[in-house]
Amino acid sequence: MLLRQIERFLRLTRMPWTKFGRLAAQDPRFVGDLRNGRRPRAPTADRIRLFMTTYLESPHAR
Repeated sequence: MLLRQIERFLRLTRMPWTKFGRLAAQDPRFVGDLRNGRRPRAPTADRIRLFMTTYLESPHAR
């Protein structure tokens, strides 16, 4: 489910997946790893969701 939320976020913001990984998880390969089956721990998933929510509410979201 987290990966679907991230993919939707990437389409909406037109943000490259490597930039998202750097900003949200300090790991440019984060999204690629998720696409390959990585499962983040609950605190990491919560932090990623908070990043997406905060980013979308900011003026530079679009």
